[in-house]
Amino acid sequence: MTEVKLPPIAEGVNKANVSYWHHAAGDNIKEGEDLVELVTDKATFNLPAPASGILKEILVNEGDEVKVGQVLAKVE
Repeated sequence: MTEVKLPPIAEGVNKANVSYWHHAAGDNIKEGEDLVELVTDKATFNLPAPASGILKEILVNEGDEVKVGQVLAKVE
């Protein structure tokens, strides 16, 4: 099982808001493809899937605020 975590973003930025999930739980995903769109007060960016497999669980909802290091989802 691979955990999808919010990586360090930029100096002084330690949180982001989940804007849009590109996949739903149960979807087959490929490493490197866009998984979730995140928004900070400085930028909007897509977080790529860290591994190929099945998106087993999404732990945060669209609109939620997440912190650097927080687990967003799990890939099996």
